[in-house]
Amino acid sequence: MIRGFTLALAVSTGLGAQWLNYSAPGIPRLPDGRPNLSAPTPRSPDGKPDLYGIWTSDNLLTQGALGQTTLTLPIKPEDVILTREGEVLQRRRNENYFPGAECLPITLPRHTAVQPFKIFPLRGTVVILYEHQTTYRQIFMDGRELPKDPNPTWRGYSVGKWDGETLVVDTSGFNDAEEILPGRRPHSDALHIIERFRRRDFGHLEIQFMIDDPKVYAKPWSFKEEFQLTPDTELLEYVCNENEKDLKHMVVK
Repeated sequence: MIRGFTLALAVSTGLGAQWLNYSAPGIPRLPDGRPNLSAPTPRSPDGKPDLYGIWTSDNLLTQGALGQTTLTLPIKPEDVILTREGEVLQRRRNENYFPGAECLPITLPRHTAVQPFKIFPLRGTVVILYEHQTTYRQIFMDGRELPKDPNPTWRGYSVGKWDGETLVVDTSGFNDAEEILPGRRPHSDALHIIERFRRRDFGHLEIQFMIDDPKVYAKPWSFKEEFQLTPDTELLEYVCNENEKDLKHMVVK
């Protein structure tokens, strides 16, 4: 058994809005009409697991006061070793950094941790819609390689391929802004992430993240996050623009 460490963090987030009184077609159901989340994994025409659906992290706990939600991630602290540059950056972030206050986009894997997201497998591409900031991501499945000298972006450039029942996604080309995870966890433009998506059954998805950033971390480290299908609803807008009024009131250190 792998010994894990649960990191409890406070993040500001909103609950996914409901599309009321709607029963989505194609959902296996129990005799009482509730979705059967333990039903077999659905399949695409090519026989691969179909990842379609709206997913919410199991690590988001009960909503608290003032929009605060407790997020727990199974990260082993002994695996997360900062370089000297990483220690300086982490210290700066702890002293004078207010993630989310400027309403900037957020990077992986924090994006999947704090808000619902919807996966669309399409021809040659897997598209992920994120409720946070109403944004998207494309994972290209057509055999292309990652760009050699990319223009840095918030969510990087992603290519994917199937390894048996698991979708393996390789992403690089990030900028060095915002945090990689809640808790002011830093990253640089050398960040490289490998994700392994596995849909265990109809209602449960797991993603294993491998974090490799030689500027900030002395060695790669990883953790696995669990997600549950959120049926009979849809994503709604989540916008955080032109309304930043917090930073002038925040005190450094």
